[in-house]
Amino acid sequence: MNWMMVEEYLKRDDRCVLPLGSTEQHAYLSLSVDSILAERLATEVGELAKVPVFPVQPYGITPYFRAFPGTITLRVQTFLSIVREILDGLHEQGFKRILIVNGHGGNTPAQNLAGEWLADHAGMRIKFHNWWNAPKTWAQVSAIDPVASHASWMENFPWTRLEKINMPLEQKPGVDMEHLRQLDPKGLRNYLKDGNWGGVYQRSDEEMMKIWRVAVQETLDLLNHDWAK
Repeated sequence: MNWMMVEEYLKRDDRCVLPLGSTEQHAYLSLSVDSILAERLATEVGELAKVPVFPVQPYGITPYFRAFPGTITLRVQTFLSIVREILDGLHEQGFKRILIVNGHGGNTPAQNLAGEWLADHAGMRIKFHNWWNAPKTWAQVSAIDPVASHASWMENFPWTRLEKINMPLEQKPGVDMEHLRQLDPKGLRNYLKDGNWGGVYQRSDEEMMKIWRVAVQETLDLLNHDWAK
């Protein structure tokens, strides 16, 4: 869209979608998994609803993976400042209903920021959507395989895997989360080895598309319905 198209759109609707991602290790998958999935989901939903989608914020909060080359993290304060300024800009432009499609668990401090920001901006509405563990999407994931985690099969879509990379065939044992939370970045890398938190590395594209279709519909319903007055 150009600016004139946005101006015309705002005469009839005040919704927009803002995807949040991350650049971090995902074992054998792309470093941009969280950004790719958040932006692709937001874009598909935006096209169906005819609602503009802003570019994904590609850097998030991921200090624990810093020992894996290619991982780029922002400090919590920096990330929240960026999100706040984006929200300020959307408000200034005339958007009043904002769906945030978050693709990275480490970004959840932005959900608290959204509540704080709303308290200072009467008439604005924000929905913060962790798409991968939303009720219907997570139910579909669990129905296929309850052992699903970071960098495992549940993030291995045709558009997040890399060409000429062979996935391990075995199922990786689940990590000890309590132990993991106590480790510094170097210790975490030594503990995780390849970066997968547990589970098989890949399932069929047919199964992955079942999850994707549920995620698209669940996100579309969120965008189209139940905005508080």
